[in-house]
Amino acid sequence: MVLNNIEKLLKKYENGETTIKEEQVLKNYFSSDTVAPHLEMYKPMFDYFLVNQQEQFTKDIPLNTKRIFNYKWISVAAVAVLMLGFYFSNSFNSDLGTYSESEKELAYNEVVKSLEMISSHFNKGTSTVGYLNEVNKGTSALGYLNEIDNTTSIIFKN
Repeated sequence: MVLNNIEKLLKKYENGETTIKEEQVLKNYFSSDTVAPHLEMYKPMFDYFLVNQQEQFTKDIPLNTKRIFNYKWISVAAVAVLMLGFYFSNSFNSDLGTYSESEKELAYNEVVKSLEMISSHFNKGTSTVGYLNEVNKGTSALGYLNEIDNTTSIIFKN
């Protein structure tokens, strides 16, 4: 009779329908030495619950949350930034060269050719994307379907 009661309580326990008293009955049953052989698989779980229930946290929790700012690190960071600045300012050469009058015109013509090439490729790319305007027109036409949906919802709610 006790075994049938334990099996019923286990079913309720697995479904999450037990009360605290019923769970205590299960814990007492599985902490004893006389557990039915077909219920032995539940014994480690309930043993774990008993051990876990007795655990306590014994370490102190520091409640002082005031932080002390260490100003030494600001000076270290400032020195690092200055050193990086000196290193990179000396390593980059800002000499871009000088051009004579004939070379200036040649350079200008090369820049104009490059910009014309970029412009032609850009115009070619934008012309292929022109169909997106048609897609926008189609989606705006689909907006009328929302009005149909609203009216049908009004009809069927009443």
